[in-house]
Amino acid sequence: MKSNSYEKYYGITTFGESHGKAIGVVIEDVKPGIEFPFEKIRNALNKRKPGTGTFSSTRKEKDELQVLSGVFEGKTTGMPICLLVYNKDARNKDYEHLKDLFRPGHADFSYFKKFKIYDHRGGGRASGRETISRVAASGLVEDILKDIKINIYPIKIGKFETSQTDLFFQNELSWHDRTNYENLIEYLNNIKNKGNSIGGIVEVKITNIPVGLGDPVFEKLDANLAKAILSVGAVKGIEFGDGFKLAALKGNEANDQMNKNGFITNHNGGILGGISTGDEVIFRFVVKPTPSINIIQKTITKDNKEVEFKSYGRHDTCIIPRIIPVAEAMIKLVLADTLSFQKLISNDKLELADYREAIDKIDEDILIALGRRQKISELIGIFKQENNLQIKNKEREEELLNTLKQKAEIWNIEESLVTDIWDIIISESKKRQ
Repeated sequence: MKSNSYEKYYGITTFGESHGKAIGVVIEDVKPGIEFPFEKIRNALNKRKPGTGTFSSTRKEKDELQVLSGVFEGKTTGMPICLLVYNKDARNKDYEHLKDLFRPGHADFSYFKKFKIYDHRGGGRASGRETISRVAASGLVEDILKDIKINIYPIKIGKFETSQTDLFFQNELSWHDRTNYENLIEYLNNIKNKGNSIGGIVEVKITNIPVGLGDPVFEKLDANLAKAILSVGAVKGIEFGDGFKLAALKGNEANDQMNKNGFITNHNGGILGGISTGDEVIFRFVVKPTPSINIIQKTITKDNKEVEFKSYGRHDTCIIPRIIPVAEAMIKLVLADTLSFQKLISNDKLELADYREAIDKIDEDILIALGRRQKISELIGIFKQENNLQIKNKEREEELLNTLKQKAEIWNIEESLVTDIWDIIISESKKRQ
């Protein structure tokens, strides 16, 4: 499973660790001739980088973007684009006392149990620093999104909630309530001085979104947005429209009734059946407190010994201001992917690059499926050997081939092509058993 890749119509693969040499991303599906949006990406990275706010980590990283390939004379060439940001202010010594224990709230324990090894220097791939790649990649999809507008801001930080939304009120927290902002700052300073951290809730409103985005059954727009947002490390929950409040409503209260002008309400957040209705898409997600805190906590070591420890690294009092550009980046990637697919099924005017992009993704899917099949074939071979079972099963092979021929007829595929592919697949499988 290629878990470090987001591979659909707009595909990216990310790499790098928090305290490694660099963080980067490879983007393979960008059309040629697009003006490379260097400044937009740099501005987005500046909003995400540490050391820029009162309640941000004091790690000083410039996060200067390096373009290694795929761009010539300021324009995309159609070749894979590799973007890189070097880690300049990694202080590995801050994490030496953590190398043999599991930090509460972090991925140390689960990574170690899964991989039998983990990078204790800031969390490695589990660190929020990996999100640099996502933010950088999202800068390449503006031409796909066109008039779609994304508003994203916190509505709750700790015990404070917004009672009004004034988008013209700008500040380092993206907090849009003038009435309690000063009290919120005092509250956060108090938490910071005690070495603690706090979380909150972020609201997203997407406007100018066309009708019909998203597909049944496993490619629903809300499902894909949810996966994208929940893939961000600190996010622990998400709700659309009225969300959990829907549990207390009756059917006639929760349904979005309509008149000739459109929907009267928007309890479902602009998505029905997993497909956008054209109304404003609304959802909220909860962000947990930064798990690294300068307070003594209980945990265990790799040897299962109980210990007490204290983090001494540079941490965010509140991660929300830095998570906002990351969430926005993931939303852009999801929408770009959905819009690209919708363009295909809507019979919109397509260019050669659109057709090539579609067939390239199908080819990738075929390769991924073949790779998985080979791995399973190996496991089948091991299982048969351990249980003294016959390796070859001629009857089953013939039965499967006949089934494939029947399906090929439905899809108007030549029987000879299916037979040739099947012979190759079986031949490869036998080599691995």
